[in-house]
Amino acid sequence: MKLRSQIDSVLEKALVFIMSLMVVNVLWQVFSRYLLANPSSFTDELARYLMIWVGVLGAAYVAGKGNHVAITYFSEKFSASNFKRVKLAINLIIMGFAFLGMFIGGLRLVYITLILEQLSPSLKIPLGLVYAVIPLSGTLIIFYKVLDLKNMRYD
Repeated sequence: MKLRSQIDSVLEKALVFIMSLMVVNVLWQVFSRYLLANPSSFTDELARYLMIWVGVLGAAYVAGKGNHVAITYFSEKFSASNFKRVKLAINLIIMGFAFLGMFIGGLRLVYITLILEQLSPSLKIPLGLVYAVIPLSGTLIIFYKVLDLKNMRYD
């Protein structure tokens, strides 16, 4: 599907960019701390927020590729028709969590932190921007799982 591959490509590029930014940020922290003896004040916080974005966006990307962590011991013991039912149930549970926990809960978190005007201590950016990755990733996971359910064979 063309849309899926386009979203995969954007996610891949975004994850590579964030990881690259995180590496440069940490290298700058090490350089400023040990060679300049004057540690940068924002790098620790920036690294933490970049790690949040990489982790949560990466989870959406991996869910889209179907490579998320799974315990397959029991499901592999099922017959083909029962395995499809289990796979359907798992996809629905993932969608439910992504919708309720990540999308709805994430939107509420973003809204509350923006309304309360909470800022990060060092960077002075709204924390709602940091937390915005949660509903974004929830939306991506739902998108991927809807496509997986649509492409699932039930015969």
